[in-house]
Amino acid sequence: MSNKSSSPNMCDVGSSRRRQNVSAFGCGGHSHANSTHIRSESDKVTGHTRRLPIAVALCAAGMLATVGCASSHGAAKSAAAPPAPVAATPVAASGSTAAPGQVAQRPSDPRDVLYPGDIVRLKIWREPDLSGDYDVNVHGEAVFPKIGTVHVTDMTIDSLQRLLVATYGQYLRDPAIEITPLRRVTVLGAVKNPGLYPVDPTMSLSDALALAGGATPDGNQKSLELIRNGKKQNVVLAANQPVNQTEIRSGDELFVPERSWISRNGYIVGALIGAAAIVGTTLLTLNHGF
Repeated sequence: MSNKSSSPNMCDVGSSRRRQNVSAFGCGGHSHANSTHIRSESDKVTGHTRRLPIAVALCAAGMLATVGCASSHGAAKSAAAPPAPVAATPVAASGSTAAPGQVAQRPSDPRDVLYPGDIVRLKIWREPDLSGDYDVNVHGEAVFPKIGTVHVTDMTIDSLQRLLVATYGQYLRDPAIEITPLRRVTVLGAVKNPGLYPVDPTMSLSDALALAGGATPDGNQKSLELIRNGKKQNVVLAANQPVNQTEIRSGDELFVPERSWISRNGYIVGALIGAAAIVGTTLLTLNHGF
């Protein structure tokens, strides 16, 4: 009886082992869950870490694309912007440009420019073959030796001279160029040799009349008239006035009117007045006598 009661109960031993197994199983399961959770968090961190360079790269690519678009837009604006105005660029007969274009310089005084019908008198030192008088056609162009056609209107004489110096400098060494503009003016009226004459704008109107032989004795230089397209212009001209200070252009007429009959026949008028005075005095004397 005693042996039986002191021997361990097999049922108790089995139950104890089962509890240990269950306890061990439970601890193992909890550890496994924690390990899985840790790996999951690690995977998340690793995924975020891997995705971070991609996001940075995409952001950088977006910034570069934005900068590129802005640059392209700026370039497009620059390309679309109109070029600077170019005037008086000499063009050779073949159509090639003979000199770089220069920015047009609008003169403050319109009388200091060339007009169609004018003449450009060109003098190049030691180059007689290149010197001469060159007409400005209806398109405002003049044709010069070697350089061809040049648009010469709407620019000052000084600007044209600088342009020709620069252009001829491609063919000549340090060219010395002198330019004199001439106006084609028809001198009519009471002058000795009426006709068409090239007039230097620095001349006075008296000098222009001298080209036509001067005024006749009947001409009145104190009442000069400017006629344009058949119409008398409402301007006052003085004989000592320079041409470039007047409204005279190529194609205009400078008309010298005749003096009045009285001023032209002053001696006759004087004789008549004298005779009338004598007659009057005689009549008064006769009246007092009677």
